Amino acid sequence: MRRSLVLVALAATSMVALAFLIPLAIVVKNAAYDRAISEAGKQAGALTPALVITTKAPEIRQAIRSTRYGGQQRLAVHLNSGTYGTSHITAKDLEDARNLAKASTVERPDGVAYLQPLATSTNGIAIVEAFVPHEQLTHGVLGTWWALAGVAVGLVAGSVFVADRLGARAVKATRTLAEGARRMGQGDLSARVPVKGPPEIKEVGKAFNAMAERVRHLLAAEREVVADLSHRLRTPLTALLLDADTLGRGPGADRVREAVQGLEREVDEIIRAARSGLQPDNTGVDAASVVRERLVFWSALADDQERPWTIRGADRPAHVPLSRNDLVAALDALLGNVFRYTPEGTRFAVTLVHQADLVALVVEDAGPGIKNVERALERGASGGGSTGLGLDIARRAAESTGGSVHVDRGPLGGARVQLRLRRQ
Repeated sequence: MRRSLVLVALAATSMVALAFLIPLAIVVKNAAYDRAISEAGKQAGALTPALVITTKAPEIRQAIRSTRYGGQQRLAVHLNSGTYGTSHITAKDLEDARNLAKASTVERPDGVAYLQPLATSTNGIAIVEAFVPHEQLTHGVLGTWWALAGVAVGLVAGSVFVADRLGARAVKATRTLAEGARRMGQGDLSARVPVKGPPEIKEVGKAFNAMAERVRHLLAAEREVVADLSHRLRTPLTALLLDADTLGRGPGADRVREAVQGLEREVDEIIRAARSGLQPDNTGVDAASVVRERLVFWSALADDQERPWTIRGADRPAHVPLSRNDLVAALDALLGNVFRYTPEGTRFAVTLVHQADLVALVVEDAGPGIKNVERALERGASGGGSTGLGLDIARRAAESTGGSVHVDRGPLGGARVQLRLRRQ
């Protein structure tokens, strides 16, 4: 922006300067020419008294030498009886001047000859020639041109400096606004920008500060609502846990109690995250350990439903920049879809594919597959009557690492979901 303003000022001022300089340069040159011709006319006119009162050659030569042009051999008198002084014109030029019978100029290779006719009583028409060399015709022109060029350069430099200062002011205010937006995008809800700069930037700054304050209030209210709703779940969870204690001992009762305790831990985590402002945890986690742990949890239900399952690639560490809770939520969402949307006894597999820059967490099954993949990836969209948030949770987890989610049909014949996570 600053550079653009400087270039615009440079172009505009240069065009204006040229629009004035070119005519002024021509006027200066013409003025110098007219001044030199006028001086030649005065020098020629200085011989008029002598030509009127005398016709003697010595006296005419003496009159020529007494003038400045005569002393510089630039003055001559052409009479019928001959030419006196130093002439720079041809016989044809002289004849044309006699026929014209008025003051005229003749261009010569080395200058301009000014010819002034004068009627005398004894010699008819005398032609007084005053010669002006080229350097006299342009005397002072070059210096004046340099002065005009200096003025033009000064004007252009001044306009560029003013434009640069104005641009710097606007750019500084814009950069401050961009820095505030960047900080807010990184989760700093206290980010505000000073209201400075041009009027338009000031308006943007005021709008940004108002928006930031509004977002802060909205997020604070949302966190409070999430925390309050999660806290309200504690009462039915407590009752459910007490009921689970009455089931006695056994694999089924233990699994129910473990599920209730896990649900209680998730509620506690939601309350903690809501109270802390949902700050992201980028310390990272070993995806292989999470896969092994969650497969132990889901294996009990898989055995009850007689679902064959396999796990591959979880024997090697695979660190990804996700919090443990986020990765657990994403994997549970994918595995939960397998148990929810495929018949009992359907085979499934979980695979960790290790690559140089990413880790692919692949969950596939032998079920009917996903008919509308694009709709399944939309938040809140579900074809099975659920909330439609499972795949969206997995997608957001992958994208937070710079990865993506890919859904297609796998070798088992059913749906295959690839959670591509960038390595830490």
